[in-house]
Amino acid sequence: MTGPIQSILLPEWWEPASVFDTLYRDSPYVFWLDAGDHADTGLSYLGAASPGSRFVTASVPAGTVTVAVAENPSVPGRNVPGSIFEFLRADELLRADQTGSDDDSDAGTDAGTGVDVHVDTGGFRLGWVGWFGYELGAQTVGTPVHTSRYPDAALLEVHRVLVFDHAARTVTALARRAPGDPTDAPQAWVDSVLQALAGSKPRLAASVSLPPAQPALGVEAEAGTARWRHDAHRYAELIAECQAFIRAGDAYQLCLTNEIQVDVRPDPVDAYLILRAGSPSHHGGLLRFGDTALLSSSPEQFLAVTPDGLITTKPIKGTRARSRIADRDRELRDALEGSDKERAENLMIVDLMRNDLGRIAELGSVQVTNLLAVESYAHVHQLVSTVEARLAAGVSAVDAVASCFPAGSMTGAPKISAMTILDALEGGPRGLYAGAFGYLGQNGAVDLAMVIRSIVLSPDGASIGTGGGITALSDPLEEIEETRLKAAALLAVLGGHPLGTATGQGQV
Repeated sequence: MTGPIQSILLPEWWEPASVFDTLYRDSPYVFWLDAGDHADTGLSYLGAASPGSRFVTASVPAGTVTVAVAENPSVPGRNVPGSIFEFLRADELLRADQTGSDDDSDAGTDAGTGVDVHVDTGGFRLGWVGWFGYELGAQTVGTPVHTSRYPDAALLEVHRVLVFDHAARTVTALARRAPGDPTDAPQAWVDSVLQALAGSKPRLAASVSLPPAQPALGVEAEAGTARWRHDAHRYAELIAECQAFIRAGDAYQLCLTNEIQVDVRPDPVDAYLILRAGSPSHHGGLLRFGDTALLSSSPEQFLAVTPDGLITTKPIKGTRARSRIADRDRELRDALEGSDKERAENLMIVDLMRNDLGRIAELGSVQVTNLLAVESYAHVHQLVSTVEARLAAGVSAVDAVASCFPAGSMTGAPKISAMTILDALEGGPRGLYAGAFGYLGQNGAVDLAMVIRSIVLSPDGASIGTGGGITALSDPLEEIEETRLKAAALLAVLGGHPLGTATGQGQV
């Protein structure tokens, strides 16, 4: 970290999808934190590794963090003992600005006029972008460990980012000199961005819209390529086992999950463009780190922390399908809002999140600011609550993430008991699914979304996680249908069978 952040307002608005396609389509280490297709509020962030960007991965079984340089993947990384949260607490990149360093003051410039300006971008102001896999819970909570096929955490150090303010229709470049950069490196980067965008006006005008159909991905997904870890019969048995644990008093709710593997290898950018067009969400994202990519249309904010210490979490529990018939759609929405089972399920997780926040919050600051609200997305209605708190003195945003991870909406309650039971029942790791992704900023800001409604792409193919909260009142057929509903849009992107009937996920 060298020098102040340069904040440079670009001369006009460009759509994030077009900018990503122009600048970053072929970048091996790249991110797009996406406010959604046709968004008119919120912020989107685009960026890629720059010279000197560290790339950090974590292994829970080994108990180590590996620190490498993104642009030199052939050079072995340095192994550091400990967890990813211990690494982040000690890392200078986050510690400097959270202790009140003046090094974070903006130097603002209008790229079109050369006149100094002061731009308030809010949100992410450089730092780390990446994911935390579900298996990190073995370290934060102390439950059994499964070995994931993917890194248990992967974070890219970000020196440069483009910030898209969808309400103001502005694009701002934030940049800080990386170690070894010349003094004018931030401005030189912005000049190169503007040159690339100016040279691609025809592509930008045409945008990059793709038809929501499998042939756009250039893959052939034949019947039978979607493999569910548990078929419908076995999943029904697992639901019964969950309810037996609940009746015995070992848990109140268990978030039982399933994994689907699809033997396809689409281009991650093309696949994400189709996903966001069909399932727009305020916390979507595309993260490509080497040969692994996360594509998400997540509707759930796991945890947000502002620089002044306000913490927000928005657990989702309760789902209904949407209908294209307006009257029927309203009936489904009303049924969700009035469901005793779904409301009870949501309230259990609200209580769990209040407890998690209470460990790191200022005394008396934890409060539920919005209870059991219905949010509607392209394919589902969801029951959402909002819990807020204030960080206690001496507690960092990283401490807040570690205290709440993994999210209660993906475990059940009580958390330790639920995770232990589910580890035995599910028969394998969840990987990135049920973890979180987003940013941790140098100024103490954090915004992490749940890894749900997501696809993970790797050389092994594609994987999807799906699941739901099991309670004493759960109906097995309804729970199985919910897992299908949540996976349908993702499988459609991959050319798979939305209802999972190809390999036995049929009727019980």
